[in-house]
Amino acid sequence: MLKFTAEHEWLKLDGDVAAVGITQHAADQLGDLVFVELPEIGTELAKGDNAATVESVKAASDVYAPLDGEVTEVNQALVDDPSLVNSDPQGAWFFKLKLKTLADADGLLDEAAYQDLIG
Repeated sequence: MLKFTAEHEWLKLDGDVAAVGITQHAADQLGDLVFVELPEIGTELAKGDNAATVESVKAASDVYAPLDGEVTEVNQALVDDPSLVNSDPQGAWFFKLKLKTLADADGLLDEAAYQDLIG
C-alpha cells in the first residue's frame, strides 16, 4: 500500500515497516540530485523530524519522518549514487521505518488525494 505526505514523501507499507522516499513531484522540483545524507540505523524519529537531507544543483532539502518510528535500514546505494532518485523516485527508498503505531498511516494521503494536492 502506498501513502503520501503533503511534504512530498511516499511510504510503501509492508506490515508495520514503511519504506520512505520522495515523490516524482519532489524530484522534479529539486532537479538532479548530487548528495544524499541518510539517518543512522536505530534512530528514533517523531513525525515531522528531519530524517534525511538531499542536495541538488538547485537546492538542498530535508526529507521528513512521515510518522513516528525507528530507522531499521538505509539505502546506501543512494548515498553512493544520488542520481538513482532522479531515475526512479518512487522506487528509490531512502530508509525503512518500523512504525510505532501502524494505524497512524491511515491519516496520510492516498494517491488520489496526493494528486489533488499537487494539482
